[in-house]
Amino acid sequence: QVRLVESGGTLVQPGGSLRLSCVFSGSSFSLYAMAWYRQAPGKQRESVAHITAGGIASVADYVKGRFGIARDNAKSTAYLQMNNLKPEDTAVYYCNAESVSNTYWGQGTQVTVSS
Repeated sequence: QVRLVESGGTLVQPGGSLRLSCVFSGSSFSLYAMAWYRQAPGKQRESVAHITAGGIASVADYVKGRFGIARDNAKSTAYLQMNNLKPEDTAVYYCNAESVSNTYWGQGTQVTVSS
């Protein structure tokens, strides 16, 4: 059974940086595309960044230039680097793993951007 465990969320001041990690276990990490989503209170979950199994990365327009996604297949871990954080980035951030036939979610990690 695939398991995703996110970490790295915390309270950070505006303009600060965080790196979220998502550790994957239970299957072959290299076969999965990985993604980060977020959900703010009262809002729908939205896509933030995506990286294919082959390592092709993309980020949503509203975080372009500030956020980046990466993966380390040797560590079965996906990362979300977040720079120049803004209060509107406050949300629960979820890791997602997707193969041809399955999709899995982590439990989420809270990121709060506030002074």
